[in-house]
Amino acid sequence: MGEFNEFSITVRAVLGAYRWRRIDPVPWTPLEKPLSECRLALVSSAGFVLPDQQPFDESLRGGDFSYRRIPSDVEGSEFIDTHRSESFDHTGLGSDPNLAFPIDRARELVASGRIGSLARSHLSFMGSITAPGRLVRDTAPEAASLLAHDSVDIALLIPV
Repeated sequence: MGEFNEFSITVRAVLGAYRWRRIDPVPWTPLEKPLSECRLALVSSAGFVLPDQQPFDESLRGGDFSYRRIPSDVEGSEFIDTHRSESFDHTGLGSDPNLAFPIDRARELVASGRIGSLARSHLSFMGSITAPGRLVRDTAPEAASLLAHDSVDIALLIPV
């Protein structure tokens, strides 16, 4: 993340006018078993899609509030960056998708026994959703249900 003055005047104007949400208290559920017995899901707002998936819709006012299921056996080289934000340099995502979707690092944690297993599928959302009402009301409960159905114990949230 750059310094505020490094952004274009347009991005600075958007950031300055954005109504940041505050969640208080932060919802928290204590972990009830060791990480070595937990199933992990990755939930990223990198806007990654796979070649056979529909790109996120950049034309939706307020942002595309849908998600894409990413299978656990995905290769990072398959990711296509469809993140609409111009607020960061996307070069790093192309050279190492693990920066925004650390699937290889998650596999290493499973192989070492630090994490019990990986979810069958993970979730990719579009970042830069400036109107999150539909995301919170419609998409988040559906996504949470999908993870619960896969017996996910913990989700690593990767904001981009």
